[in-house]
Amino acid sequence: MEIYLDNAATTKPREEVVEANVRVFSELFGNPSSLHRKGVEIEKEIKKVRKNVATSLGCADSEVYFTSGGTESNNISIQGIAKAYLKNGNHLITTNIEHPSVLNVFRKLENEGFKVSYIDVDKNGSVSPSQLYEAITDKTILISIMHVNNETGRILPIKEIGRKIKKASPRIVFHVDATQSYGKLNLDVENFLIDSLSISGHKIHATKGVGALYVRKGVKVSPLYAGGGQESGLRVGTENASAILGLGEAVKACFSNQHITRAHVKIVKEHLFDGIKNTISTTVINGSIDDSFSPYIINIAFLGVKAEVLLHSLEQDGIYVSTGSACSSTNNMQSHVLKAMGLKRLQIESSLRFSFSRDNTIEEMDYVIERIKKHVYDIRKIVKRI
Repeated sequence: MEIYLDNAATTKPREEVVEANVRVFSELFGNPSSLHRKGVEIEKEIKKVRKNVATSLGCADSEVYFTSGGTESNNISIQGIAKAYLKNGNHLITTNIEHPSVLNVFRKLENEGFKVSYIDVDKNGSVSPSQLYEAITDKTILISIMHVNNETGRILPIKEIGRKIKKASPRIVFHVDATQSYGKLNLDVENFLIDSLSISGHKIHATKGVGALYVRKGVKVSPLYAGGGQESGLRVGTENASAILGLGEAVKACFSNQHITRAHVKIVKEHLFDGIKNTISTTVINGSIDDSFSPYIINIAFLGVKAEVLLHSLEQDGIYVSTGSACSSTNNMQSHVLKAMGLKRLQIESSLRFSFSRDNTIEEMDYVIERIKKHVYDIRKIVKRI
């Protein structure tokens, strides 16, 4: 038996996504920039996907650009906007719990002379819109805030933040990393006053190597690369047509069953949490089980147990979980997110992330609870002997 609970890192591609990929490989293999029929065929299909993504966000087709994923979308948006508006100021704002693909971009910009304010979070990992508002100066040109934290599942109040930003100055560009919320939570760029937004395909059952970037009409972005003018010159290079068509299938599937899937994973998540809480002593949820957290993610500390040891013990049972962000977990560093929430070292080092998809079931969770209980008991018993 295999039980996959690391969906915040990546998801299994849907069958229709794989079929779309194969269709491009075998039939629609033309270059979208070519003027002949084979080029026109695939160009039309890409336009359909662009329209579907735009509809899902509540924006115009021309405001959607395809990229290689969330990291590239974040880089294009943050670096490109910061440099495009440098003449208006050099102050940027973000939080200290962002994904590495955002935090490391800001650190890079700091080295280039930009001033960055990193907003603290509370013990539940949330940001105060008022605190962020107070950090804005007359030199602020860009603010980037994630919608859902990838380690804890905390939903940040981006609607309120967007309104605070535009109240301070309509000229400030508001970017949102939505890689953990797109296709899962309600999201409307107009209503939330978002100017730029990043999407990752492999978080919603598309393949790796594809994503999208929304940029509001009128917002200036300096391209990172020079090339042949694809994606209106914002993201040059021949389009990854097979992955884009696969993304289109994933988007259609996500938004046709969004509410049903969300309700399902919420039940699965709560069943897992209740089982762990009721059968395993000295466990702590890093956050909360309420609706201020995404139903797709939960982070739990098994005190007295090294998370990495428990992770590999579960792996032997065919259960796959995570100690945090897949993009930083190989660095053997403590989670910057949990540290920012004020957690102590022992709690951080005993924390595992469980992240869910439509494929997970209650029956799977019963097995997971049983195996966690056994491994935690065994590990604690060994630790006491040492």
